[in-house]
Amino acid sequence: MATSHEIKCINKSDRYNIHERILRIGGINNNGTIWRLSLAEAIEAIENDKWTFYVNNIYGQKVNVIIAKTSTGNKYLKTEADTTEKNNLLELPECK
Repeated sequence: MATSHEIKCINKSDRYNIHERILRIGGINNNGTIWRLSLAEAIEAIENDKWTFYVNNIYGQKVNVIIAKTSTGNKYLKTEADTTEKNNLLELPECK
């Protein structure tokens, strides 16, 4: 069964294509250590049912992160639809 992890930060490229925009995601483990994954590692973890990811939107609501595909078949991460029009994932701060 997959374990759930909150994404607290991302690293973005300077590209505008949605499948090239996020390079890495990151968060904090229960023990306080920092974790980071590349986009490919995160997608693989979701597909293999190893981990699931979520973000908290501006209202503090948990929003699941899912895999989406462009019309050309490129995979990328996005959040499920919620009550805000903001892009919950791309609005996160940059990982340091």
